[in-house]
Amino acid sequence: MKRVFFKTFGCRTNQFDTQVMMSKLREFELSDNENNSDIIVVNSCTVTNGADSSVRNYISSMKRKNPHAKIILAGCGSHSKGEALFEDKKVFGVMGHSEKEKINEILKTEEPFYQIGDLEHIDSTIVEEFIGKSRAFIKIQEGCNFACSYCIIPQVRGGARSHKEETILEQVSKLASNGFGEFILTGTNVGSYGQDHNTSMAKLLKKISTIRGVRRIRIGSLEPIQIDDEFMELLNEPWMAKHLHIALQHTSDKMLQFMNRRNSFRTDLELFHKIADKGYALGTDYIVGHPGEDQKEWAEAMDRVKALPLTHVHAFSYSKRDNTVSATMKPEVKGNIAKERHRELTQIVKAKNFAFRRAHTENLEVLLENGKEGMYYGFDQYFNKVEVQSTEDLSSNWVLLNNVEVTCEGNKAEL
Repeated sequence: MKRVFFKTFGCRTNQFDTQVMMSKLREFELSDNENNSDIIVVNSCTVTNGADSSVRNYISSMKRKNPHAKIILAGCGSHSKGEALFEDKKVFGVMGHSEKEKINEILKTEEPFYQIGDLEHIDSTIVEEFIGKSRAFIKIQEGCNFACSYCIIPQVRGGARSHKEETILEQVSKLASNGFGEFILTGTNVGSYGQDHNTSMAKLLKKISTIRGVRRIRIGSLEPIQIDDEFMELLNEPWMAKHLHIALQHTSDKMLQFMNRRNSFRTDLELFHKIADKGYALGTDYIVGHPGEDQKEWAEAMDRVKALPLTHVHAFSYSKRDNTVSATMKPEVKGNIAKERHRELTQIVKAKNFAFRRAHTENLEVLLENGKEGMYYGFDQYFNKVEVQSTEDLSSNWVLLNNVEVTCEGNKAEL
């Protein structure tokens, strides 16, 4: 039986897609060693030029380390760079998003192949196990209808489309019966769920919460305009993780216009304080060094970040993405300036996170991952990582912690 290794780049949606492909294998053996596998499936990310480079570098390294393996390109990169990599014989085969459920048959192909499929497909696979995970990712939608100037994702994932509610609920029910208690709802643009099915994220959350075994629900990245009154009413529910990730991308209104965003700082500030007042930790995405970001805009932006009740940030320096509007914008921000601004932003939010953790040391509900040598790691309801030392085997267990030790780097506890 041929051995298949999966290498996943990028977001949680890709992680879920890898699990879908794994669940569809019938005539192959899953491998945990890329160097002695017969087939290597690269589930790629193409969100930036840098992401493309990481995928290409990995493919090149595996052709050196394991020259006999067939390398198959899947994921978003198959739609942006797959044709070129296939024509240059860098990969044995290319498969698009719509083809992943056919992976068992595709991998039996003896001749090089290019099966890109379409960008209208929606999965129907029910994943009953998440290999190597104690938390389950549930993909509830695919694609995006936004047109942010820096982003290529709508071109490689297609327009927003929702999974069927009954498929999602069956997915959660089966995973809950297999011992999973925390569920992370993910997708390309999660908050758009239901717009094409005459329903909503809030209605879905209520139904998921009634499934036996569901203890905590986290939500991927939401857009500010997607948080409505119906959703706000759920924030006091005990099954809601007390952390929301709301993608702002910037706090300068001029930069938000350049990025073709749908949010403004005034309404963002009001929304964040309203949610923080309910005891929530709040994270965001933030692009540093986008073309047009001068020192005046940056200084204003940082003053505004200080005014936000932020606890987490996914900050990244702008990286040009070919075939996007932003790629043609001027003036560009020099790399050293972007790097310094990135450091400034992350330091501000790190201090905010430290203050938040110091104020929240009691009743921390933590789902621990697999550990070793008596050390376990997990995330509390506020999405803060906790290190737990114990002589017991606490792998995949829930623990309630009080009086945790708070350091600049993280939280610690002993059991």
